[in-house]
Amino acid sequence: MKRTILLIDDNKADVDLVKRFLSTGPDAPRLVVAEDGVEALRILRETPPRDHTRPDLILLDLNLPRKDGHQVLAEIKEDSRLRCIPVVVLTSSSAERDISSAYELHANCYLTKPMDIDAFTNALRGIQEFWLSLAKLPSPR
Repeated sequence: MKRTILLIDDNKADVDLVKRFLSTGPDAPRLVVAEDGVEALRILRETPPRDHTRPDLILLDLNLPRKDGHQVLAEIKEDSRLRCIPVVVLTSSSAERDISSAYELHANCYLTKPMDIDAFTNALRGIQEFWLSLAKLPSPR
């Protein structure tokens, strides 16, 4: 079964890097991109979901236009239809208040985006291996 990832990020370079990395291999996940929090919540709340598939995993940047990542995370985790989707915060902030806030809002993981391309692709490899290969994820509703 092909997995689906919703990437919520407005940084074009980061989106391109994630697309490039995750598009390789026979088990490459389907990637849906939202450039701001409002668009992300619209995609998540579509009924029926786009292509009849809810994401298996959400990669969430905190610094977003229109509705920031903290607000998006809070709304995802408050929605009974969405809360079981794992959310990995993948952001440039290493501020303790952002980390604490994300976990208080029930983020499943918090990673600071590495500035180096090799380190960033290694982080993506780790996310893909753990969340899409090792972890048992709930079936999309």
